[in-house]
Amino acid sequence: MATPSDVVTTPDGQLPQGRLGEAIARVVGILASRDMARWRTRMVVAFLLTVVAKMFAVLAPVLFGDGLNALIDGVDAGATVAFWTFGGAFVAYALARFASNSAPQLRDMMFARVSQDAQRIVALKGFLHVQSLSLRYHQTRRAGAVNRIIDRGAGAVDFLLRYLVFNIVPAVIELILASVIVALRYGWIFSAIIVGAVAAYALVTWFLTEWRVKLRRQMNEADSEVNARAVDILGNFETVKAFAAERRESARFDEARGRYAVAATKADQSLQTLNIVQAAIMNGGLLAVMLVGALLALEGRLQPGDVAALTLLLMSVYQPLNILGFAYRQIRQAAIDLERLFETLTLVPDVQDRPGAAELVVTDGAMSFDNVSFAHEGRSRSVANLSFDVTGGTFVGIAGPSGSGKSTTLRLLLRFFDPDKGRVLIDGQDIAHVTQESLRNALGLVPQDVVLFNDTLRQNLLYGRPDATEEQLWNAIDRARLRAFVEDLQDGLETRVGERGLKLSGGEKQRVGVARAILKDPPILILDEATSALDSETESDVQEALDEVMKGRTVISVAHRLSTIARADKIYVLDAGTIAEQGTHEELVALGGKYAAMWDRQIKAVDAARQVRAATAARERAL
Repeated sequence: MATPSDVVTTPDGQLPQGRLGEAIARVVGILASRDMARWRTRMVVAFLLTVVAKMFAVLAPVLFGDGLNALIDGVDAGATVAFWTFGGAFVAYALARFASNSAPQLRDMMFARVSQDAQRIVALKGFLHVQSLSLRYHQTRRAGAVNRIIDRGAGAVDFLLRYLVFNIVPAVIELILASVIVALRYGWIFSAIIVGAVAAYALVTWFLTEWRVKLRRQMNEADSEVNARAVDILGNFETVKAFAAERRESARFDEARGRYAVAATKADQSLQTLNIVQAAIMNGGLLAVMLVGALLALEGRLQPGDVAALTLLLMSVYQPLNILGFAYRQIRQAAIDLERLFETLTLVPDVQDRPGAAELVVTDGAMSFDNVSFAHEGRSRSVANLSFDVTGGTFVGIAGPSGSGKSTTLRLLLRFFDPDKGRVLIDGQDIAHVTQESLRNALGLVPQDVVLFNDTLRQNLLYGRPDATEEQLWNAIDRARLRAFVEDLQDGLETRVGERGLKLSGGEKQRVGVARAILKDPPILILDEATSALDSETESDVQEALDEVMKGRTVISVAHRLSTIARADKIYVLDAGTIAEQGTHEELVALGGKYAAMWDRQIKAVDAARQVRAATAARERAL
């Protein structure tokens, strides 16, 4: 029978629309794939065990009927009945029942590894593909939602195997076997009754389930409204109090609860209706078999044991149908989950390696933006006709107000996006023509917010160079001014840094990012406002570490604090996606333009902060 928790809907309350045929074809494709080839024997044996189990399930009632007939014949004859005349049939019945119940357990034991491996392959395929998608995709998706698509898609494989392959398909096999044996042994009329009852059960369950899902959707919507209203009222408690609106808000809450109560009552009543109709069909089929069997027995065409066998057989066929309503919805949900995953797998990355893409070869580390234009989705432009050169081994700074295109320039260099027009070159090689892996291996990035994985400090430091030796690791730690911090930790390098490195301070995380860049030892270093979020003292410490990592390589640094790029060999000032000014720090200050204005504002802000700190210190001394 259906259960109160049997309705499965999508997160937005809508009924899944997955195409079952496509879902089955996808599961078959997964099982038939080369990755699953090593499990072929298990699959065949599992299928054979399913067929064997259903054969014994159909045979058991027949054996019971034969034993009962033998017993009744002996009793009617008034003779002492030899045990073997009925006992053998009863023993065979018990063995057949045991086989029909044990074979599915053996099948599940054998198939469990197959199912888990199929889920692993699907999840891995989805995970790899999502990682291959471009930054644009991930900027418009929540990481949790993407992970749920992968997780649910992999779980859908298990659902489809469990409910379709191991419940619905075996039930169909049992129905076919039962119909054939009953027709041959007892008459076609009983086959017609069994098939008709099962067909009526399935159709009624399908129609009533569709009706129930609509009612459940209404109940879910009412439930969401209750929760939303409660959160809204409790979250604005001070406002409610200030306007003396407690009674008014309680009335609104009661109104929402009332609507939910009506919807929940209808949903519950629909469940009971489904259960009643299912029970009526099941018992109607049983009654029809017993009445027809009794009439034929009175005519001498059947024996009492045959009627008992038919009754048991029909009850055996009904048994897997008890979960039909639940299984139907699970299969529908699995179909839509698998469809969503496969839709994700069809997405094509915006940025792809071209066929035959070469490996990037870095010699001097020279870079060039050649008339590059690019616009983020929803914007008229991010950078426009951007052209500048970076000589190998030099330090170049990029400055400009927010939205001027600084970060976009770096993302184009990292090839997170491809330009709409123009080229980005490294040592004369168009980065669109080289592999993304070789490009990013040649670049080292220290971002404004260094993101660390919830792993040990050691693993986070080794992230850019997993094969580094212990000596190389500690050398990078020393050069990043990180040794004292590591040695103060109770577990040293084995300390877990927490989710996104939350157990570390901002300065500590930045120095970890610097050490990671030093250890990677890239020919080109990218600094994306690497110290802008730090206080002055911490910035000074991190800047010392950055000075160490900048030695002997090409450096391109986007800076909000202009003091960090004042020593640059050349500074480009961006405004509205184009280069407004360029030159050394001294030249730009003397020019008296945008850079000079930004520098003046920052100097004044620093002086003001210094005066505030001095005044605070004076007051503390006076106290």
